[in-house]
Amino acid sequence: MAHEDTVTPAKGATKVSLLTLTAMVVGSMVGAGVFSLPSRFAQETGVLGALIAWAVAGTGMLMLAFVFQRLAVRKPELDAGVYAYAKAGFGEFTGFFSAAGYWASACVGNVTYWVLITSTLGQWIPALGAGDTVLAIVCSTAGLWLFFLLVRRGIKEATAINRIVTVAKVIPIIVFVLLALFLFDPGVFAENFGGADYAGSLFDQVRGTMLITVFVFLGVEGASVYSRHAKRREDVGRATILGFLSVLAIFASVSIVSYGILPMAEIAELRQPSMAGVLEAAVGDWGSVFVGIGLIVSVLGAYLAWTLMAAEVLLVSAKDRDMPRFLARTQRDVPVNALLLSTSLSQVVLIVTYFSEDAFDFALDMTAVMTLIPFLLAALYAVKLRTTRETYDGARPSTLRADLVITALATVYTAFLVFAAGFSLVVVSFLFYAPVTILFVMTRREQGRRVFAPAELVGFVVVLALAALAATGLAAGWISI
Repeated sequence: MAHEDTVTPAKGATKVSLLTLTAMVVGSMVGAGVFSLPSRFAQETGVLGALIAWAVAGTGMLMLAFVFQRLAVRKPELDAGVYAYAKAGFGEFTGFFSAAGYWASACVGNVTYWVLITSTLGQWIPALGAGDTVLAIVCSTAGLWLFFLLVRRGIKEATAINRIVTVAKVIPIIVFVLLALFLFDPGVFAENFGGADYAGSLFDQVRGTMLITVFVFLGVEGASVYSRHAKRREDVGRATILGFLSVLAIFASVSIVSYGILPMAEIAELRQPSMAGVLEAAVGDWGSVFVGIGLIVSVLGAYLAWTLMAAEVLLVSAKDRDMPRFLARTQRDVPVNALLLSTSLSQVVLIVTYFSEDAFDFALDMTAVMTLIPFLLAALYAVKLRTTRETYDGARPSTLRADLVITALATVYTAFLVFAAGFSLVVVSFLFYAPVTILFVMTRREQGRRVFAPAELVGFVVVLALAALAATGLAAGWISI
């Protein structure tokens, strides 16, 4: 068919090394979230709760990273992992649902970057406010489309820039941790330890931190998404684990050392990026400027990585004939139409944030929620492979036992995250899923197939019902953004 010529990778398409894949994982995770950690944690819990939260999140996300590592090895033919695993395990409509959710989470996540950049600049340009003013929306819109033009130049140039930026942005974060340790006040830290200012139980405090830990760890699957560009398939799993462990150490350090600088009630009230406020309290005004510069470099690098990721998911879905064929068109190995659609969705979400109570927190929480279902489906697929023993022919008993534990823990963890997110946020996410199903309808009609099989129709009706519930809740006021 004619359209198949447009989806074949160009001759000489970029193949990237283990180092570059690892940089892409780190670059995907180290972005807006790390700079918001101090206040987001201090709003929910003290030191003890933070330590437990990082232990839970670190273990859970490590299990999920192991799941992506094992799936990359056991199912090497599946590209754009998150989407492909859901489809292979649970059918085309579920795969579409996962691809759409993962794609949307990347687009919404990109909005948090621009909100945080304009909020940072708002310290010196009051008209930008907290990233939620008309001027902030206009400036962010300009940034969105400038990066669209940059990525259109080619995947090779964009990934090379990302590797350089990854190194540049980690340095200010490490400097922050070292300065905070040098100026660490044990007395303040001790007062913050138990989280006595919070009325909720320790479980409730830990639960309250879960969405922010999900957000900061988004990108752990980055190497899997770019698997088609890897020089060696085994590098996908290695890059996933190396990137995860590096970033876990950074994130946990940033949140914990902050408790040794200010009382947690003061940290909780800091404007975003709260890391800037913590360092300013420790070393003076230059600390805020230093973090602000580091944030802008960091966020722009992460934005580049996530822009590529969002477009890549749509491209591979279209190549597999699970999205409309116009999304499979490439120029210089860049999925131009997928990139355009991704940027357009980010633009819509950016405008919506203007009407939210807290633009940054809304975009951050929605990014995390939209990612949970694709993550859960990937974990369930790993459980399915282990249960049926598909790809496990001749496997040692120790391998079977290890994979049973890993896949089970990853599934329980992601299911707990859905619970921790809360009913309202999960339901609001279906306001996206319902209209985007038009892409599924377009795909089936292009192929001359029945639009919905009976089971798929049931799933679609459930999606519509939840979207209607969310719309009703927003209109009635018992759900707010």
